[in-house]
Amino acid sequence: MRTVATCHAAYRDDIADLITRRPVPGPGVSQVDPFLFLNHHGPQVYAPNNQGLPFGPHPHRGFETVTFILEGSLAHRDSGGHESIINAGGVQWMTAGSGLVHSELSPDDFKRHGGAMEILQLWVNLPARLKMTPPRYIGLQRDAIPCVPLASGMGDMQLISGEYQGAIGPIPSLTGVFMSVVQLQPGAETVLPAPQGCNVFLYVVRGAVIVADTAVVQWNLVEMRDDGDAIAISATDEAVLLFGYAEPIEEPVVSYGPFVMNSREEIQQAIADYHAGKFDKV
Repeated sequence: MRTVATCHAAYRDDIADLITRRPVPGPGVSQVDPFLFLNHHGPQVYAPNNQGLPFGPHPHRGFETVTFILEGSLAHRDSGGHESIINAGGVQWMTAGSGLVHSELSPDDFKRHGGAMEILQLWVNLPARLKMTPPRYIGLQRDAIPCVPLASGMGDMQLISGEYQGAIGPIPSLTGVFMSVVQLQPGAETVLPAPQGCNVFLYVVRGAVIVADTAVVQWNLVEMRDDGDAIAISATDEAVLLFGYAEPIEEPVVSYGPFVMNSREEIQQAIADYHAGKFDKV
């Protein structure tokens, strides 16, 4: 079993009236290669006639965004012609690759009526050979995502990408990323796979758990040592975890706002291409 190196508490970085917590990058962790960034928006309740999410058209290049809609709904539109509204329990996986402009806003119905909202967005790096891969987008509702029972029926895994206990996640990752959302009831005990040589991404979204004899409360990222091939987890409260793993890319990471490349020259080229209209517009 793997052991815990340390935990990193998410810090508050609200965006206007949107409650936002960010465990990575943070003071003690710059990335969990290839996982670069996580924004945890909410949980919060929007009143009727609200302005909704503030993420109007903006560009990306060189990585992927994975968005988990835990509560509420999200309207996506991008310059590749993809458009969808994903509801609670759904996921969208966007490969920005060579460049996309997209918007992530609240649907009109949510803005009119309000309601609960909680969304996670994870940035996953791409290696140099895939930085300029053609963009793609996959949006899935809850019923299109396999739900694998855990802990003798006291939990389950929503499998987004990768394979687990005979189930296959519906999103084929370009780089072999395993990604899931795990829900556990109080008292549940489970063992999750964590192949040696891979970096684990484990974030406690809600509740409290014990990971390898270490108590972890909500809004904490757990940094695991690479000293085993599985992780023992028990829930002391009803818990929701973002759990994944992947082989590290081990390449230079140079980022500037919405662009993540391998060199400053590539960042400068991304900025120039965007301003030249090569990403198109939403």
